[in-house]
Amino acid sequence: MKKIFIFIVCTVLTMSAVRAQVKISGGPYLQDVTDTSFTVIWTTNMDAVGWIEVAPDDGTHFYNTERKAYYDKRGLGRKPIGKMHKVTVSGLEPGTSYRYRAMNKGVLSQEHRTRIVYTEGYGQDILTHNPPVVTTLKKDWSSVKFAVVNDVHENDSTFRELFKDARGKYDFVCFNGDMTSEVRAEEDIMKYYMKSASELFADQTPVYMVRGNHEYRGNDAIRYLDYMQTPTGKTYYTFSYGDFFFIVLDSGEDKPDSDIRNLGIMITEDYVKEEAEWLEKVTESEAFRNAASRIVFCHMPPGENGWHGNAMVSRYFVPVLNRAGIDLMLCAHIHRYRYDAPGTLGNDFPVLCNDNLTRLDAEVTPDKISINIYDASGKAVKSQTFQVGK
Repeated sequence: MKKIFIFIVCTVLTMSAVRAQVKISGGPYLQDVTDTSFTVIWTTNMDAVGWIEVAPDDGTHFYNTERKAYYDKRGLGRKPIGKMHKVTVSGLEPGTSYRYRAMNKGVLSQEHRTRIVYTEGYGQDILTHNPPVVTTLKKDWSSVKFAVVNDVHENDSTFRELFKDARGKYDFVCFNGDMTSEVRAEEDIMKYYMKSASELFADQTPVYMVRGNHEYRGNDAIRYLDYMQTPTGKTYYTFSYGDFFFIVLDSGEDKPDSDIRNLGIMITEDYVKEEAEWLEKVTESEAFRNAASRIVFCHMPPGENGWHGNAMVSRYFVPVLNRAGIDLMLCAHIHRYRYDAPGTLGNDFPVLCNDNLTRLDAEVTPDKISINIYDASGKAVKSQTFQVGK
């Protein structure tokens, strides 16, 4: 009877494997592209083992030869099984283009050390579609082009209009906080904007994510970092394009941690204090001091007399940045355009807030930062130029 039971179970699992097919449900999108590596993140419709296959962008067919496979290392020596996949590809050449595809093998069941029952493998279809191409960073950059949006609050239709022509246009894109109103469930980040971003540009253009105060909210907000890959493993970090230096700050919640609406679970001020200590060390680094320009992304703008979040930015970040000297702080949060000249908020540097219905395009050179802001129709609504080092 035991053998018959095992046979029946095996038959059912085999039939289920035939019917079930693992598919990519969101992504892939790029994170943390460096001169020798890049990270790809995507989700699947069922538990799976995922990996990335890479080929040089040399005109050969992807199936021309066996391509190297890179696996998710978060399992610490064991391939993770789940719906979220994060793979870093390393050991690459600077300034070089590579094709990649995300591959998956669905998992129907795990029987501890006995066996794992897989579905048929599935990945990005490279027979009828060209695989995405990622280019590692060059050593030297004469200019950098990037776009910024913020406070989208799950407005996917506006997001799609703002980025409908974005493919191949930017060196990177920054999401400057509050892309969702809260993270209610694990899939919200992918569902409300990263899936669209991947379809429009993010499978080939890296995205840098800034946490806003709304990304602190919701049952699965604590999993926010699962959807990011940062050099620090925190929601604050730095990245560089040659001599152009960028700092991403996490400005915390907008209300005091003890506020009743924070439900007794926020410790953001302690987090921001630790971040300020990290920021001090960053501004003392050789990379920062020798940079051609220094730009800071921070969701909430400074404001000593504003809400608690604004006051924290003024209290913990502004003094450090004033001493160090930066060229521009790009903020969001207030849902309208606002420019604060040096000296107006206790700041020795310019602060620019983008509104929630426009896309900010920037081009940075060693001499200046050129800003152009566009609405969803593609109309330029504002322009501004900042001299670097002044």
